[in-house]
Amino acid sequence: MSRYAKLTSWLIGVWFVLALALSALHILVNGPNQPPLALGLAALTPVVIFGLWFAGSSGFRSFVLSLSPRALTLVQSWRVAGFAFVALAAYRILPGAFALPAGYGDMAIGLTAPLVALTLSGPGHRGGFLLWQALGMIDLVTAVGLGTTAGILDPRGIPTSAMTVLPLSMIPVFAVPLLLILHIICVAQARRWPVRAGQAAGAPLASPAS
Repeated sequence: MSRYAKLTSWLIGVWFVLALALSALHILVNGPNQPPLALGLAALTPVVIFGLWFAGSSGFRSFVLSLSPRALTLVQSWRVAGFAFVALAAYRILPGAFALPAGYGDMAIGLTAPLVALTLSGPGHRGGFLLWQALGMIDLVTAVGLGTTAGILDPRGIPTSAMTVLPLSMIPVFAVPLLLILHIICVAQARRWPVRAGQAAGAPLASPAS
């Protein structure tokens, strides 16, 4: 397990540096009223690589499933920084149709993450934990979708070009796919939790700390 922990830490570091380099070299910048294809590819590639590795390597899969769902959920607390999107929309740096749903959605997930981590991250609350993880994933996917299509839906509106340059470009090419991967891991873990007798009947169950 320690081998996968070191390898994963190293890969995340390389990923961060690569995302920074792509942004600094303006490789992710797209033309006016053009869909941000390079940005979308940079955001999607890490998730695809993770999925293939998870499906194809039993050792990596065992390592991933051994991680603490409580700790992985707590990481989502950083999404309270979504208030920055709301501020950027107010200053007309980003279009409100993208920034407001993305910002408020992230803030909702970030604010509830500690509560979910402390109270729902165990087999006794499997359903609630899975629901919250799904909502977090929907928020991220919706934000990416809105950011990708905003320029197409309103060509004369405020562009999302600010998201293709530093520092904002690090959000879609590093933070979003990383947080999405953490959600996927938590869902995979929770799906393996046993459904205890009495859960279906609504009997209260204690949730062990994980």
